[in-house]
Amino acid sequence: HPDSELYVVGQVGRHYFARKNVPVDIHFQYTAQNPSLHRARVIADKMLENYESSKIDEVYIIYTKMINSVTAEPEMIQLPFRKMDFKISQADVYHEEIIIEPSPRAVMDRIVPNYITGFIYGALVESFCSEQNSRMMAMDSATRSAKDMLADLSIKYNRARQAAITQEITEVVGGAKALQNKK
Repeated sequence: HPDSELYVVGQVGRHYFARKNVPVDIHFQYTAQNPSLHRARVIADKMLENYESSKIDEVYIIYTKMINSVTAEPEMIQLPFRKMDFKISQADVYHEEIIIEPSPRAVMDRIVPNYITGFIYGALVESFCSEQNSRMMAMDSATRSAKDMLADLSIKYNRARQAAITQEITEVVGGAKALQNKK
């Protein structure tokens, strides 16, 4: 969409969008190999800064979610940036007055950035785990394939060696019979 901004973490994502000729607005030079809360906080701070300046109004995070040890799927989640009005409906129910110190706004100003940082950190870790699991599965598959190849080559080698030994025995027996027939 022409009004969207694209924030990308890591080289693979940047290269992907470059191949598709999609401009990347902000590229975080971090690799996916070392997710940290500091990196998540930097990303969250940039998003919050752009949200508060009305540069963006919605945030979607797309990352690789690990379903199980074999499956990983792309996941797209919208971060809850929208302001909501909480209204208490009047009913015949006793409501206790809730006091929030220092103020509800001050509390939310602390909770929301921490929540978003935590969510981004979770997405970074999930993507990292998915990548490591994919590497582990590829290595396991390669190991099994190499073991099968070694077993097959071992059988072929033993057959070739057995054929060579049989050939030598046949030649020795043939030579012995030829000497015997000569006498």
